[in-house]
Order: sequence, then structure tokens, then C-alpha cells
Amino acid sequence: MNVIEIETKNREEMIDITDRVREIADGKNGMMLIYTFHTTTGIMINEAESGLMRDMMQKLSDIVPRGAGYMHDRIDSNADAHMKASLIGNSVLIPVENGRLLLGTWQRILFLEFDGPRRRKVYVRVYEAEKG
Repeated sequence: MNVIEIETKNREEMIDITDRVREIADGKNGMMLIYTFHTTTGIMINEAESGLMRDMMQKLSDIVPRGAGYMHDRIDSNADAHMKASLIGNSVLIPVENGRLLLGTWQRILFLEFDGPRRRKVYVRVYEAEKG
């Protein structure tokens, strides 16, 4: 099992983990699963242009504002983080050929934090294609 550890610095942030994932794909063929272990984080594929990343995080906050009277906030005040993570999803699946991630020109693998700062873990596994 391959695990990428991430130290987030802010309550909400988007981190490009493509290069770290690419190291794990080295020499393999098949499908790669990238999965976050946390209910207040997400994984997505998109462009990592800084303005777009800020726009996406802002729009998620517009859709699911913090402190809007959610029932779960009575427990630990992070209901918005759970909802944002649910909108994004907790995994992506990427084809791998000859150790190369088959991503489009601008596609990057992005980790989204919604309840930081925290130490986070992302599971990465290549399901190798059968030879033959």
C-alpha cells in the first residue's frame, strides 16, 4: 500500500499532488486508485491554475457556507466541510501506461482540504493489468 501524507496549513485549501502520485506509477501498467481516508477532504482532477483553484474553493463556500445552522455543527462545527467533501468525492481512477499517468494536457490530481489544518493521508494503489 502506498500512502501520501499531506500537512495542510489552512482550514480550506487545494493542493496539487500529481507529482507525488506520478512517482508511485513508475514502471506500472493498469489503473491507479487515489483515495482520501477522510470525510472532510476530497480528491478531484482538474487544472491547477491558481485563479481557478481559488474560484472553485470560493464557489463551494458560496454553495455550502460555514455556520449556516447545520444540525451537525452542534457536534463539532464542521458540517460544511463534510458537505463540500461529499460534493467533490473521495477518489479518482486514472489509467497508467508504461508508468505514465494518462492525464490530459492540463489535468492535475488535486487534494481538497475543508477542515484543516491537519495531517492527512491519501491511499494510492495501482491495479496492474494482466500480462498476456
